[in-house]
Amino acid sequence: MPVPVPQQRSVPAAETSHGDLTLLVIEDDPAGTTITVPELSAAAGTRVRIRTARNLTEAARLLTDDVDCILLDLALPVAGSGEPVSERADELAALTHVLRIAPLHAVLALTAEDDTALAAEAVRVGAQDYLFRGELDARVLSRAIRYAVERKRADIAQHQLTESRLRAQENARLERGLLPTPLLEGSGLSFAARYRPGRSRALLGGDFYDVVRTPDGTVHAMIGDVCGHGPDEAALGVELRIAWRALTLAGLCGDELLSTLQQVLEHERQSEEIFATLCTVDIAPDGRRAGLCLAGHPAPLLARHGRPARLLPYEDGGPALGLLPRARWPRRQVELGAAWSLMMYTDGLIEGRVGTGGSERLGQDGMVAMINGRLAEGLTGDELLETAVAEVRELNGGELTDDVAVLLLGRDPERIRRWGGSAPRSHPASVDRPPSPPARAARAQRPPL
Repeated sequence: MPVPVPQQRSVPAAETSHGDLTLLVIEDDPAGTTITVPELSAAAGTRVRIRTARNLTEAARLLTDDVDCILLDLALPVAGSGEPVSERADELAALTHVLRIAPLHAVLALTAEDDTALAAEAVRVGAQDYLFRGELDARVLSRAIRYAVERKRADIAQHQLTESRLRAQENARLERGLLPTPLLEGSGLSFAARYRPGRSRALLGGDFYDVVRTPDGTVHAMIGDVCGHGPDEAALGVELRIAWRALTLAGLCGDELLSTLQQVLEHERQSEEIFATLCTVDIAPDGRRAGLCLAGHPAPLLARHGRPARLLPYEDGGPALGLLPRARWPRRQVELGAAWSLMMYTDGLIEGRVGTGGSERLGQDGMVAMINGRLAEGLTGDELLETAVAEVRELNGGELTDDVAVLLLGRDPERIRRWGGSAPRSHPASVDRPPSPPARAARAQRPPL
């Protein structure tokens, strides 16, 4: 008959009690230990309670939350056998059983004095220490109990710390893998991105973006924001980004693409209250004009060479995805010109606090003024985005509570000629990765857009 496994507590008893100790002795002849409660109490300087069990079934019933340590006789017969077995693996069967039903308890192995190899093997299998019957006395047992309890606590803490680190590393690798790698090969456009999740110690939030170039030479860019900041919102954002890329490469654009994305959101969201804003831009192969669709999202910022940056029109935008079942999203044609920079962003960049006491929001007007100031200083690309995000945090008086995603696309005819009609391969954006000094120096020599 299988031995019942008692429910284990999440914290060992020794962590909740620094005075009395409870010892569970599992031995075919518990009286053979010759240790009494008064002797143990005198040696330990504190009260020690002893419980005795003659077999593993009885031990399972006595294994309650207040047990601090288990003293197990390795010669204890296993269930179903009348005599101790002789094989070394089977000699530890009782120990492996106890370790299975009491994974959070300290365990002391009790064995014959002439069987040092078995005692050492018991520690290797999982016991905290071993004792020999011939040298067992109150002082030795008391010290062994204390040592075993503390060692078990340290083992559990180390195990939890290792698990936490491994989980954090796995999550970090997963989230980094979910950030997009832009597909811009052959477009001649420059690309830069910045990403800051609002969740503490996270790499991925509810904001998402992507950029791809289709075979006809059109460059499609997208940025979006799922309402909320938790892991569910981050997962939904990844799903929408991957769906957008697949639909774009399949030839969908504008209203047809957004309608399909809304169906994806409606099927994948956890609640009908969840919605997502989205901004899509499709840039013609010649790079001089683009189509713009807004789904409840802030309008992009366009900066042309020699002119101040301005917001693109947003009057014809449609509602956020997931709000209206039969919504439509008109596509507006936008003239970009020969040399330009287009900045797409989520509302985390404009909703930070500014002013004395943080009573006002930065807003789109404040963001436009800030970007124009940095453009006047000659900042472009990664350095422009890095400086902008840092300034928004400074104005906010600390970390931003919302996710922030910003991407910057640019066209520089001189740069295109320098690269022979194409741009160097783009890489996925990193979280707050500052540009290298050589790259910063090279960008400083370019004419600001």
